[in-house]
Amino acid sequence: MSPLPRGFRWPASKRALFASLPREPVPAARRGRPRGTPFDRQGSEHREGHMKAVQYWSNDDVRLVDLPVPDISAGEILVRVVACGLCAADVLEWYMRPKAPVYLGHEIAGVVARVGAGVTAFSVGDRVFVHHRAPCGHCDLCRRGHETLCREHRRHGIEPGGMAEYVRVTAAVVEKDVLPLPDGFGFEQAALVEPVSCCVRALSRLSIDAGSRVLVIGAGFSGLVFVKLARLAGAASVAVVEPLPWRRQRALQFGADLALDPDEPDIRSKLGSLATQVIVTPSSAAACEQAFDLADQAAEVLLFTPLPPEAARPFDFGRLFFAEWTVTASHGSGPADTRAALDLLASGAIDASLLVTHRFPLEEIASAVAVAAKPGNALKCVIEIGGEPPPEHVELP
Repeated sequence: MSPLPRGFRWPASKRALFASLPREPVPAARRGRPRGTPFDRQGSEHREGHMKAVQYWSNDDVRLVDLPVPDISAGEILVRVVACGLCAADVLEWYMRPKAPVYLGHEIAGVVARVGAGVTAFSVGDRVFVHHRAPCGHCDLCRRGHETLCREHRRHGIEPGGMAEYVRVTAAVVEKDVLPLPDGFGFEQAALVEPVSCCVRALSRLSIDAGSRVLVIGAGFSGLVFVKLARLAGAASVAVVEPLPWRRQRALQFGADLALDPDEPDIRSKLGSLATQVIVTPSSAAACEQAFDLADQAAEVLLFTPLPPEAARPFDFGRLFFAEWTVTASHGSGPADTRAALDLLASGAIDASLLVTHRFPLEEIASAVAVAAKPGNALKCVIEIGGEPPPEHVELP
């Protein structure tokens, strides 16, 4: 088992971090991402001042379009994207299609190509991780540790999206959640910072200790990260429920004591003891129902993925009352979480090589979406958008 990185602390409270941030949010021009349709410049050939970007309509309609390279204002930076992860939410059609057309991608790693007036923390050529949102740090929700619900955090902090050759990063994100990459830390690893940070934040909402019996439902990307984090947090045991044999085997590699098929007869007895903490990662009513079936009295149940609007709600308030369960949820991550995730990946406590299963060039984004949209095909698909340019000079198209 890999040790925790030196100096690492679970970010259960974000107050210390936010106390160091400005009391007033930094103004940023043109907040939000465009949803208009000036997409008449299709094709893959570069034109001066233009770039390729991914536009999503549905899982079966993902387009590579030609857009102007974004202009930047004071306090902002332009980043040349080198790698961008494909999130499970990016291919969750019931969630994505109502918002379409949208520009895809938010798990971003790249190189600073331009800096706006007043930017002193970054220079052209710096290798960086870019978060796509940033909280204000001083509202009531931020002070209570719910910065992902902050109104400022809900504003999109990049333009157009991470699956583009260049992204404009707003001043608020530049100031609070763009992180320099350590030497030797690859772009593919950096593309995992955002999804790992979401797991870091989620696990910090549970009271895992040396007596905890943790159960993770689902051994996809997030499920495997939860297995490792629960181990690092000191849980007495970590079990996984996962239908695919190869994923069960991968969960054992990540430190699970036991990996069971959800359809296995008498699964409760094979588990040994009911769980004190249950983490549900699939967008599945059946997974939620099984989570409560396998939860001990006074257990904590964490919901990590939303259910489709039409899904049955497998929730019995009577059972909740008499079992005294605590049910919580976690969505997204904040500045403390991304820093913790980068430390975990850079130290090797979380092995990125066991999580990235597929790599695609930007031109094959439709194939990447098709792979990611089929359960069991992949853990993490990374879109490779460009090689690393020389640090002293970054060419624009």
